[in-house]
Amino acid sequence: MVRASPPAGGEARATDAFPDRPDLVVVDGGRGQLEAARQVFAELGVEGVALASIAKGPDRNAGRETFFIPGREPFKLAPRRSALFFVQRLRDEAHRFRHRHARARRKKDFVKSPLDEIPGIGSARKRALLHAFGSAKDVANAGLADLEKNPRALNAATAKRIYDFFHEGGGR
Repeated sequence: MVRASPPAGGEARATDAFPDRPDLVVVDGGRGQLEAARQVFAELGVEGVALASIAKGPDRNAGRETFFIPGREPFKLAPRRSALFFVQRLRDEAHRFRHRHARARRKKDFVKSPLDEIPGIGSARKRALLHAFGSAKDVANAGLADLEKNPRALNAATAKRIYDFFHEGGGR
């Protein structure tokens, strides 16, 4: 139990505080994932934290999950047990969070451009270059004279920086 405020005349007792480490870590996956987690715990010197894993059956059907705990035989919970529903919801929430994170990373990677790596080229200059040349590849293939002719947001020094980036190995 966590207290809303410390007791009168002092701080909250250590037993009321949130623990420094979990009592149990549940891994999504079967024996292989459990063994990998066990090895990582051993390498990090983590002791006193129980490990378990949950894996869907071969038909990937929710409700037929198998639980693995080191040193015990795998087991299943009855299909309508509230504990099984709870663990399924935890797993599904972890999946939802992971998929949202992966989608955001893919979206970010999709809009990356070699132009983003050039020092001094911000979004306005990047936009101007893409407008003038059509693509980052066309900017990379442009000659110094072509870059200098572009009046939008480029001066001679910036044009030279872009040219050098792509032609001296920075962007390839």
